[in-house]
Amino acid sequence: MKRIGLTLATLMAVVAFVLFANRATRISSARAAKTNQENKQAAYPDFTLKDLDDHDVSLSHFKGKVVLVNFWATWCGPCRIEIPWLMELQDKYAARGFTVLGVAMDEEGKSAVPPFVRKERFNVGGASQPMNYPIVLGNDATADKFGGLLGFPMSILISKDGRLVKRVDGLVSYDEIDKAIQSALSENHEVQHH
Repeated sequence: MKRIGLTLATLMAVVAFVLFANRATRISSARAAKTNQENKQAAYPDFTLKDLDDHDVSLSHFKGKVVLVNFWATWCGPCRIEIPWLMELQDKYAARGFTVLGVAMDEEGKSAVPPFVRKERFNVGGASQPMNYPIVLGNDATADKFGGLLGFPMSILISKDGRLVKRVDGLVSYDEIDKAIQSALSENHEVQHH
């Protein structure tokens, strides 16, 4: 009987903690919408990272383009699923001013990422191809500039003028990100008459 009482007390304590933690960490939908709107208005910070040939690459180099910043790692299973989709989007929209920028977050950095990129091939449109978009070696400080990582992959779609269009934690939905890219590419194409 004592064991049942102890188990019941423990269960009640856990439930109380979960309810309290949920209430303490939940933000109102109005506040969430406001934060989301502020993020869409804010320009994302610039960063400079080394590419696989040890050259500096800055996000500002892509100003005027729609950029999908994709945080990934060579050991990440969902990242490997997503890479062919990103390659297809790169092929589909590069001529219209779009690029994927892969930010590799492997702890081993230079010893893991360049060999992976050179060796791995992905099936895109029935053909086995190497990754076709720029890759830089990332770090936690860069990820923190984008609100930190909840896991891999994580993608941030940035407009031509440097604003957040969409953030995706986890595997992207090809159709959703395709539509978001099309929309961002067609922004500001109207001719303004003075």
